[in-house]
Amino acid sequence: MNDTPPPDPWQPLDIPSADDTPKWRRYRPYWPLVVPALPRPQLDRLILGVFVIEALYLLTLSALEEGLARLAPALGDAFFMGNTAPGLLLQFASFGALALWTIWVARWLQGRSAHSFIGPVRVALRQGTRVFAALLLLFLAVECLPPYWSFDTLEAVRWAWWLPLLPLSLAGLMLQTGAEELLYRGYVQSQIAARMPSAWAWMIIPNILFAIAHWSSGADLVGNIQYVIWAFFFGLAASDLTARTGTLGAAIGFHMANNAYAFLFFGELGAPDSGLALMIFESVNLGADGTGGALPGADWVLSPALTVEVFMTVLMWGVARAALRR
Repeated sequence: MNDTPPPDPWQPLDIPSADDTPKWRRYRPYWPLVVPALPRPQLDRLILGVFVIEALYLLTLSALEEGLARLAPALGDAFFMGNTAPGLLLQFASFGALALWTIWVARWLQGRSAHSFIGPVRVALRQGTRVFAALLLLFLAVECLPPYWSFDTLEAVRWAWWLPLLPLSLAGLMLQTGAEELLYRGYVQSQIAARMPSAWAWMIIPNILFAIAHWSSGADLVGNIQYVIWAFFFGLAASDLTARTGTLGAAIGFHMANNAYAFLFFGELGAPDSGLALMIFESVNLGADGTGGALPGADWVLSPALTVEVFMTVLMWGVARAALRR
């Protein structure tokens, strides 16, 4: 490894501009997020960094689960399943450890601050808010189109506590999605871009890692493969938004809107991650361990349902880009 100390953060770096680098002209706004990675772009440092982040995060989760099992077993079960409001909120909060370890490792191995892969905070907030609001409107429009939900199996509509908890739920989602974006589209993507300037490399490699992270040991094989494929395309869209805007804001808004739709509106009774859902339906298509299986009607991987999911991701990406151009 090159042990050359990082440059003085108060002094300008002697580096080429995006205009002098043909491969970067398409994604010129992304260049300022790559610049801080240039002094230490070595891949061995990045590989070590990802390994250390994941190891420390898993150790943190193990310690948290052990503590809950000893002190509050019921909350520990809810934390694992996410099927109660306290359990799912605690699950969201645990992603704070992922964010903190990512920031610490980036400082340790690459001499980088969190700001160096987030971008200008005010711009990021504005971009993230625009994308989040636009995608919520998209989801509302989609729900107004057929086929319509059947309310025959509706168990409960939980307005009484859903609305008071909504600010906390959104804060938890911001922490969850922000931590993942910080790691994959922030730290990993910009470090790879500093070493391999081809967009094929710095868009595909981080999202292979992101997709693999969505593999669940409790789900069936077909469902897992479908989820990984979807996560890869979702990550590509988030990477593109990051590169086009020059901040993590749009990617966080994109990710947060998707997860808000998944977690906060519809859930199945007793199912994983249903703890904060407004409407609860009877449980269907759950395995013996309570985990979901493949997409509806899918006994094979490349099913029509997966095609719809990927198409929806592309549509979300298009709406996000339109919102950012306003």
